[in-house]
Amino acid sequence: MSLLENIRGPHDLKALDAEDLTELAEEIRHFLVHAVARTGGHLGPNLGVVELSIALHRAFDSPADRILWDTGHQSYVHKLLTGRQDFSKLRGKGGLSGYPSREESEHDVIENSHASTVLGWADGLAKANQVLGRWNRHVVAVIGDGALTGGMAWEALNNIAAAKDRPLIIVVNDNERSYAPTIGGLADHLATLRTTDGYERFLSWGKEALQGLPMLGKPLYESLHGAKKGFKDAFAPQGMFEDLGLKYLGPIDGHDIAAVESALRRAKRFHGPVLVHCRTQKGRGYAPALEDEADRFHTVGVMNPLTCEPLAPPAGRSWTSVFGDEMFRIGAERPDVVAITAAMLHPVGLTRFAEAYPDRVWDVGIAEQHGATSAAGLATGGLHPVFAVYATFLNRAFDQVLMDVALHKCGVTFVLDRAGVTGTDGPSHNGMWDMSILQVVPGLRIAAPRDADQLRAQLREAVDVDDAPTVIRFPKETVGDAIPALGRIGGMDVLGAPEDEDPQVLLVAVGAMAGVCLEAADLLAARGTPCTVVDPRWVKPVDEALPALADRHRVVAIVEDNSRTGGVGWAVAQALRDAGSDVPVRTFGIPEQFLPHAKRGEVLADLGLTPAEIAGRISAALARKEVREEAASPATTPAAAGTPRKARKENDA
Repeated sequence: MSLLENIRGPHDLKALDAEDLTELAEEIRHFLVHAVARTGGHLGPNLGVVELSIALHRAFDSPADRILWDTGHQSYVHKLLTGRQDFSKLRGKGGLSGYPSREESEHDVIENSHASTVLGWADGLAKANQVLGRWNRHVVAVIGDGALTGGMAWEALNNIAAAKDRPLIIVVNDNERSYAPTIGGLADHLATLRTTDGYERFLSWGKEALQGLPMLGKPLYESLHGAKKGFKDAFAPQGMFEDLGLKYLGPIDGHDIAAVESALRRAKRFHGPVLVHCRTQKGRGYAPALEDEADRFHTVGVMNPLTCEPLAPPAGRSWTSVFGDEMFRIGAERPDVVAITAAMLHPVGLTRFAEAYPDRVWDVGIAEQHGATSAAGLATGGLHPVFAVYATFLNRAFDQVLMDVALHKCGVTFVLDRAGVTGTDGPSHNGMWDMSILQVVPGLRIAAPRDADQLRAQLREAVDVDDAPTVIRFPKETVGDAIPALGRIGGMDVLGAPEDEDPQVLLVAVGAMAGVCLEAADLLAARGTPCTVVDPRWVKPVDEALPALADRHRVVAIVEDNSRTGGVGWAVAQALRDAGSDVPVRTFGIPEQFLPHAKRGEVLADLGLTPAEIAGRISAALARKEVREEAASPATTPAAAGTPRKARKENDA
């Protein structure tokens, strides 16, 4: 058996010698490359923390000692070292999560996949240890330099440093990157620290040389030691951390297991907050990752590990690439259009725009709140900012969208990538709350394009709005075929309508669910239930023509890949009530729960968001309505039974 196969838990690491540990690190890298190539996942970040993860589990006793990860996508090695070596279904249905998961292991404390939160968790856990007298327990927070660009991290640091007698260890995994190279003042400061590796060696040499002098050496060393702080600030300006009250150790080679373990054990002995600064290399040990300057193979799909060629090429263009190309074209036409990203320039499709217009794009780091308010300032200054961000991460900036952007009627366009069910990244990454959260924002408009053509058109409509915020949302994966409109009612596109029959069902298709709705309409038509299918295009506000259109049908059904609570279905039902319409409304969406990781199609199927399930439930609703109508009506005669539905409705009224 290999060394890795013999690791059933962290205790198995303690008996290994230095040579074994080096071999184990090599085995882990080989395992990661081949396992992640079969399933897809976060490869580069995990290749960079192999030695760091080994040292952590040798220096501490998990789960009694709490080891927390920020963000959790760098926890694959941690999983391997805590007995989870079946990666055959990684991020797949029934398999391991791509992030820490309490359901998987007692060694996973927080399911942390939204960055910059770990120090807040660590602060709370350390306080709990102090209050409950658990002085032999340690809390260790591993945070990347990218995550340190988030404001929450610094709010937590301010509180952590205030309690100088509360043990807490912060490990900065400094690989100069989050998704892409880390930017900003913090990045510059860490870069300065990286250039001063010789400082500690110089100080150690000076101590030994002085103390070796007879008589004079020790007093001279002690007097010079008083100047240590100023000397450090001059030659190794880690004062930013020490001035906060944090003991600083580093920088340390994060790929030297012995050096990292030694630093961590020293930190354990210090009865207060300690920051251990480890330098690592994203993609370590895998040449193709190191050659990828864009993101060092941050995330990979299913691929050949030797050639890196994809084994399952995408069936078509991604929504993200359609947005990126249209944004590039708009940039050429509109010099007032600028772009903002939160540490995800490449994943959100802004690469071409940034290359063409480098002075008109800003990466604010993992700081969505700041990004939204900065966008408000840009709009007030006469520009039109487009803030491209994953839908799940806009949740973090809700207050800024509401109070800074909307209250001030700023023309800012938020482009929400990965909206709806994202699937394999699990519960934290599903963009299933945006249309609920944003419903309450006065003046804000939301567009949900159904295809690539509509994405291009609605993006242009959005950037033409200069007195209110606009939102464009689209899902992960590939764009389907174009779905042409048969006509338009108000601002809504009619996608399907019966030719000769009086329609019974109005299907309101939200965004990428349009194809599903058209298939459901075909199934209903085959059962003798003709349907009208409309795409509202702009789902907030509800189109003024919708209530009148709804009154021409027996049932209205809204299909969305968003939470049913407060979503588009809720807004349509409210609009119908406000208009005095009593047409029954059925909403098809995501229930109020966190969804397990699986492929998007599998999750949608489990939720019943398939054509067959939707058609079946609508048919059942119509049947129940028929029964209620029959029970509520006077005894029918053959003549009454033959009365057209519209006339019966008028008679009932």
